[in-house]
Amino acid sequence: SDARASRCRRHPEQTTLYAGVRDNLKTLYAAVEDGFDGAPLPPFVRQEFEGYLDCGLLCRGFALFSCRSCEARHLVAFSCKGRGFCPSCLGRRMAQTALNLVEHVLPREVPLRQFVLTVPFELRARLGYDGALWSDIARIFSDSILGWYRRRMRDEGVAGGKGGAVIVLQRTSSDLRLDPHIHAIVLDGVYAAGADGAPAFHTLPRLSTTEVADALQVARVRILRLLQRRGVLGSDAEGTAVDDELTARTPALAQLAAAAVAGREPAGPSIRRRPIEFALRGRPGAVVTGPRCVQDQGFTLHAATHVHAHDHRGREALVKYVLRPPIAQERVTAGPDGLVRILLKKEFSDGTWAIDLDPLALLSRLAAATPPPRHHTVRYAGVLASASTWRSLVVPPPPASEDANDDDADDDAPARAGSRSRHRPWAELLKRTFPEDRTELCPRCGGPLRLVALVQDPAGIARYLRHLGEPTEPPPLGPARGPPYFTTSVRRRGPEPPADFFAA
Repeated sequence: SDARASRCRRHPEQTTLYAGVRDNLKTLYAAVEDGFDGAPLPPFVRQEFEGYLDCGLLCRGFALFSCRSCEARHLVAFSCKGRGFCPSCLGRRMAQTALNLVEHVLPREVPLRQFVLTVPFELRARLGYDGALWSDIARIFSDSILGWYRRRMRDEGVAGGKGGAVIVLQRTSSDLRLDPHIHAIVLDGVYAAGADGAPAFHTLPRLSTTEVADALQVARVRILRLLQRRGVLGSDAEGTAVDDELTARTPALAQLAAAAVAGREPAGPSIRRRPIEFALRGRPGAVVTGPRCVQDQGFTLHAATHVHAHDHRGREALVKYVLRPPIAQERVTAGPDGLVRILLKKEFSDGTWAIDLDPLALLSRLAAATPPPRHHTVRYAGVLASASTWRSLVVPPPPASEDANDDDADDDAPARAGSRSRHRPWAELLKRTFPEDRTELCPRCGGPLRLVALVQDPAGIARYLRHLGEPTEPPPLGPARGPPYFTTSVRRRGPEPPADFFAA
C-alpha cells in the first residue's frame, strides 16, 4: 500500500475501464480458449487482470492511518503494483521514476533531446515478447545514436567525447495497439576530459533533418544485420517470412499480439493465423516526413523534441512523457451501442480523435500491453551506464546526509541519508505534479498521518468495513458469454472532435 496516498479516496470500481474488465474478463478467457483449442492466456496476463480488479478496493485489504493532530482515522486501500495497464499504479511508478531520474541520474544544466525509434509492423508482435532480442535492438540503437554524437562532435573539434542516454521501452500506441518502440532521452552533446582531467560537457550546436536521416540509416542497417544473425529474417531481409517463435511457444498470446498490432478482433474459432511476410518498404533511403523526422523502409526516427539546459520543468515533463502509462483513466469512456471509447491524446493525421471498440477487444489490447516478467523498460547507456567510470562525475551528487538523531524527524520518512534512489511519498509526487495544490495528508485538518495497522485478515476487513457501512465484497465478475464474441469492429471517430477534446 502507498502510505502517502492522496487526500481523496479513489473509487476504481466506478470507472468505465474497471467496468469493462469486470464484465468481460470471463468472456475473454472463454474466447481465447475457444479460439485456440483450449490454450489459455499466460499466467502473468491473468494475474495482471485479476490484480487490477482488486486494486484500490478496501474489501481486499487496507492500511489504517491516524492523524497526529485531530486523531481522525483514514483508510488507504492496497494497490496491485501492476506493470501492464493499471492507470493508478503506473501513474505512481511514472512520477517516482521521473523524479529519481531528474534528481539523481540526468546531469544538471545539460540540454536533452528525445529520439523515438519505431520498427516495421511485421516485427512488432515478435519484439513485444522476445525480451532478449528487444534488449539487443535497444542496445544497438543507443550505441548508434551515441556513436553519431561522438563523430559529429569530433567534427566540431571535440575529440574523445562520450555521450549518455536513458532508454525507455514503450509497448503501445495511443490507441492501445501493440507498438514496441524506443524513447531515448539523450544528452544533446558529449563529455570530454578537460585540462584537469574532469569531464566537461560540450553542447551540440545544431541538429538537421539530414543528420537525423544519417543516424537512422546506421541504426537500421545494424538492426537488420542483427535480425539476420538471429534467424528472424532471411539473408536478404526482403520478402521473407518472419520466424514466429511466439506462436509455437504461446499460441493464444501470439494471436492477441498479432491482432493488437493490426487493430483487429483477435480471438474466436473463425480466426486463423497466417504467416507473417516481411518486405522492406521501398528502396533504401530516408524519406523526410517532418522536421527532424525521417522514415526508412518501415523504420522511423523522430528527434524534434529538445529541452534547454536550464528548463528544469521541461526536462521533468519530458521524462514523465516517455514513462507514461499506456492508458489514462479519464480517456476511457462509455461509447455508443455498448462500445468503449478511447479518447486519443492527440489527433491522428487523418483527423481521428477517438476510437470505439467492443469491450472484449479492449481487454485483448490490454492483454497485449502487459509486459512479460523480467522485461526491463528503463535502461542506461554511455556515461549514464552503471559501468561507466564517468558516471559518478556527471550525475547529480547524492542528497546531503540528515542528522539521524534529529528528534523532530518524521518517523515514517522513508528516505535514507545519502541515498540516490529512494521511495517517494505520494504527497511529494503530488506536490511536484501540482505545485499550486496543498498536499497535506489529512483531508480534515492537513496534519501528518501515522500508520496504525495493516488490515489484511478477511474477518478483520469485513468487521471494520461493516462498521463504516462500506461494501465487504468486491463487485462480481460478469458471466462468460458464448460466441460470437465480437459484436462490432473498431470504429474511428473523426474528423471533427468535440469542443472540449483538447481541454481533456
